[in-house]
Amino acid sequence: MTYDIVVVGGGHAGIEAAHAAARLGCRTALLTMDPSAVGRLSCNPAMGGLGKGHLVREIDALGGLQARATDACGIQFRLLNRSKGPAVRAPRVQLDKDLYPGWMADRLARMENLTVISGTGGEIHTRHGQITGITTEGGTRLDCRALILTTGTFLNGIMHCGLMQTRGGRVGERPSERLADSFLALGLETSRLKTGTPPRLKKSTIDFSRCEVQPGDNPAPPMSARTRNLDVEQVCCWLTRTVEQTHDIIRDNLDKSPMYMGRIEGAGPRYCPSIEDKVVRFEDKPSHQIFLEPETRHGDSIYPNGVSTSLPADVQEAFLRTVPGLESCEFIRHGYAVEYTCVPPHQLRHTLEVRSVPGLYLAGQINGTSGYEEAAGQGLVAGINAALACQGDEPFLPGREEAYLAVMIDDLLSKNHREPYRLFTSRAEFRLLLRCDNADLRLARHAHRVGMIDDKERDAVLSLEETVRAEADRIATTPLRHSEANWNAAAEIGFERPAKMCMLGQILSRPEIDLEAYERIFGPLQRRLNDDHWHKRYREQVEIEVTYSGYFEKQYRQVDRLREMESERIPNELDYGSLHSLRNEARAVLERFRPETIGQASRLAGVNPADVDMILVALRRRKREPVSSP
Repeated sequence: MTYDIVVVGGGHAGIEAAHAAARLGCRTALLTMDPSAVGRLSCNPAMGGLGKGHLVREIDALGGLQARATDACGIQFRLLNRSKGPAVRAPRVQLDKDLYPGWMADRLARMENLTVISGTGGEIHTRHGQITGITTEGGTRLDCRALILTTGTFLNGIMHCGLMQTRGGRVGERPSERLADSFLALGLETSRLKTGTPPRLKKSTIDFSRCEVQPGDNPAPPMSARTRNLDVEQVCCWLTRTVEQTHDIIRDNLDKSPMYMGRIEGAGPRYCPSIEDKVVRFEDKPSHQIFLEPETRHGDSIYPNGVSTSLPADVQEAFLRTVPGLESCEFIRHGYAVEYTCVPPHQLRHTLEVRSVPGLYLAGQINGTSGYEEAAGQGLVAGINAALACQGDEPFLPGREEAYLAVMIDDLLSKNHREPYRLFTSRAEFRLLLRCDNADLRLARHAHRVGMIDDKERDAVLSLEETVRAEADRIATTPLRHSEANWNAAAEIGFERPAKMCMLGQILSRPEIDLEAYERIFGPLQRRLNDDHWHKRYREQVEIEVTYSGYFEKQYRQVDRLREMESERIPNELDYGSLHSLRNEARAVLERFRPETIGQASRLAGVNPADVDMILVALRRRKREPVSSP
């Protein structure tokens, strides 16, 4: 069987990679162990949150599926940090774990150019170093021009629960072992990482009267910009906390923890530690939060978010039954840890293609990330770039100032990660520009250029952008006229007339004046969009643009400086050993990571400004050298 692109793995990265490749017209195959389980929510059935919600909105802006599936299968919708600034607001949605894979499977089954195949990846084939195909463990040969591996936790996966070990990528599913052997044959460096999941509890055995209720937002904020409104009955989540007795039981049983006994080699995610790790690392804290989250709308399974553990089953039962509300809880499944093989991502290009194996792309947890959102974002980038490469087009390479997707990939390729990577808003230099509310405004041109959205979608976004800019400029340059203001309305909110002449934009940028108060005093915005959905977004964008205009200008100047550094390319064949003025530490780092631009080199740990100057001198010398005749 011959395809343009074969994607191995039907998780969140594989879905977006296969969808993007097929959407761009490539004959695509998705090879997955169980076609009915694509997009399975192996851990928490939730999408979004700080940083992660930004990624989902960007995936949506680029024509991906994750946000649309989230809105279709969500059971609770919230906008986090609503009272804070727009840069750190983010949507989070609790999902029905049974509906989500079905929605994805149905969507992929109806995709033109896409064939879903049941099987497990085996031997990778190359000719002269270039990818030519893959053979499944069942012996089926799939020829292709590009191969995208999105294997999650399945490469040589080992599950740990106390001293018990079983082979697999998640409960009930065997690992992928022959594929892991292919990496060694290709000469790729590999390492081991670890992740974990909490137990699952029976909802009917929990006393929620002892817990704090956490309802969803009303109205429900959609994840996708394409969703006009959500008419959904939302479920409740609850909050409880560990107590000192919980911690005592955990401490007394650390000798049964595979992590503390040294049976797990791989490092776990520092920002999502196990409960035993929390108790040890934060011994001064009297309690830790546990969020009780339904896994389905009508089922009996509760996900105790915050209790990831690999302690033995009897210890899990003992310590959880000390928690308020969980005294009589019964277990559906015990928690466990998964240790798996990954490929350190310094071996990749920013397109997510392996440097040493043209045509081979890696996306998701195989690159050392954690989370559905990070995986889906990488899958989308890999799928788009593999398709563009097959068609001979320029790659999709957004900058750090344009997308969190770019921040994540650049971080993966330029930092020496010893633990699973998780995206936070604090990782971005320009997070005021990279907001959840403007993802489509930032990325519509990219999405249209590569073919992920059509003319109509692009034009709608560009029309909104133009209208917002015109009104924001008008407000910023219109002087305040006292005779045109409703000072009675101003007095009601404690706003006094300015003593000096100022612009309307200066009024709206004050912290005590929001858009509604501004309109009561000075009248409505001059433009009204006919479509209520777009008009709501227009009002939101105008308020943000005017309120934070001064901060935006500072970040735009920083972006200009970054772009200058990113425009200076570093040839891949540059011999750092010949640059005798480089420090040994910098030379070793540069040879390992092989940065593609001066900007990337400047962000490498171990490379200082003087080292960057040495590289610039070398590049200018190369440009002056005459080209020798063959």
